[in-house]
Amino acid sequence: MTKTSKETMMKDEMKVLDVLEQHGNESVDKIAKRCGISRQKVWRIVKRLDEKKIIWGYAAIADEEAKDLKHFVLLMKRSMVSVDTSMQEEIVLKKLDARLPDLVKVEDIFVTHGNYNWVVTFYAPDLITAKKTLETISNQGLGKYFDEYLLLETLFPIRKKGFKNPQIKKLVEYI
Repeated sequence: MTKTSKETMMKDEMKVLDVLEQHGNESVDKIAKRCGISRQKVWRIVKRLDEKKIIWGYAAIADEEAKDLKHFVLLMKRSMVSVDTSMQEEIVLKKLDARLPDLVKVEDIFVTHGNYNWVVTFYAPDLITAKKTLETISNQGLGKYFDEYLLLETLFPIRKKGFKNPQIKKLVEYI
């Protein structure tokens, strides 16, 4: 494959990725039109990106109020206690969800660099359940691996997954 065709392929992949991030629910035909490339090429690119695990899946963004849930952010600072291999697998590879109270749904988990080493975002019905989630995490074998926790409740999402909240006018209530 020549350098030019590799460059073209990379550019086409980036076009498809950009369109998928904003319009992942559209048909391959519509995505192809947005990208200015053929339907077959888009289909091959999406298949290749999926096989390479560059795209992980598709999700709808739901209004948590409609589901009677509130959004929380948990910041966790690692302690100096080293983590053995079995606990690494427990934390990273196994589902954290199994340890959490009912009705709590984990959204994202990030390992970060900064004042806090882990960020967990999740949904819970109320602040009491969110605090129980923090207790569960700290009491079920993970507590010694973290020194400090900071629990934040999201009052209003301005953007989620890159999309502006369609109810942005409600933000006025929070300012």
